[in-house]
Amino acid sequence: MRNPMEAEPNRLTYAKTLVEIGEVNPRVVVLDADVSKSTNTVRFQQRFPERFFNFGVAEQNMTCIAAGLATTGWIPFVNTFAVFASMRACEAIRTSICYPRLNVKIVAVNAGVENFGDGVTHQGIEDMAIMRSLPNMVVLSPSDPVTTRKATLVMVDYDGPMYIRMGRMPANIIHPEDMEFTLGKMIRMREGSDVTLIATGNMVEQSLIAAEELGKRGIDARVLECHTLKPIDREEILRAARDTGGIVTAEDHSIIGGLGSAVSEVVAEECPAVVRRVGLRDTFARSGRDPRKLLSLFDMDSSEIVKNAEEILALRSS
Repeated sequence: MRNPMEAEPNRLTYAKTLVEIGEVNPRVVVLDADVSKSTNTVRFQQRFPERFFNFGVAEQNMTCIAAGLATTGWIPFVNTFAVFASMRACEAIRTSICYPRLNVKIVAVNAGVENFGDGVTHQGIEDMAIMRSLPNMVVLSPSDPVTTRKATLVMVDYDGPMYIRMGRMPANIIHPEDMEFTLGKMIRMREGSDVTLIATGNMVEQSLIAAEELGKRGIDARVLECHTLKPIDREEILRAARDTGGIVTAEDHSIIGGLGSAVSEVVAEECPAVVRRVGLRDTFARSGRDPRKLLSLFDMDSSEIVKNAEEILALRSS
């Protein structure tokens, strides 16, 4: 059956879903840091102006106010760019939200190299590493509009701090609308026995492309989508390590502290296997006209995933 949803930026799907939630849940309030047209929360503002608050470029203040709202029964959704949510407001999130485990949702858009037009200052490449290090914080990174919608619905029902990151560009639909979304459980996108590709966000599609290419070369690649970086799905990672003996992770994020690190920690503790990490390698990104070319420039596209998978197989056969 054809999925009736259309490709669109995940941040737009999130904003549409948030308005739907607002219709049935009067406790939801939305806070924004003067970027509501980018986060698309302007839609919520237009529908529920009395439950929308613009704080200007004052992310720390916005975060602390959200904590106060949560203590009185509101469900605040805090919105800004990933780089500002994770860095400018980090101490306030840590102390005012995570320490008392308050029911605040941090929504970060324009994450990763994918945010091609705004330059290094606005490309959030460290946010998942920062957020998953905070006690009590759940970290989400959906791949397409379908998983974004389901993640947003999960967020409003979960009682506690949550962080969700989304890119800037339109995302192709890669899931059926009725797919099952469970917090903390990876989605097996493709079966395979030779090597496992574990990806998050926009890199899930790149991993599916890589798996197709590997198949043409006689390599059977399993593909897992990790939409929840914390809590990480240890069971699925260990199953992949035991079944295939090698894992390639892929993320539009620094390879330090993100998905690759999370997977490596699990494997190192319980089931040693070769792990190769595809992502930004200890460098800042840069602006460009085409985000696809930026992914290629920084060795973060499907061809790099294929290369690492083949190198893992070469190591195992040597």
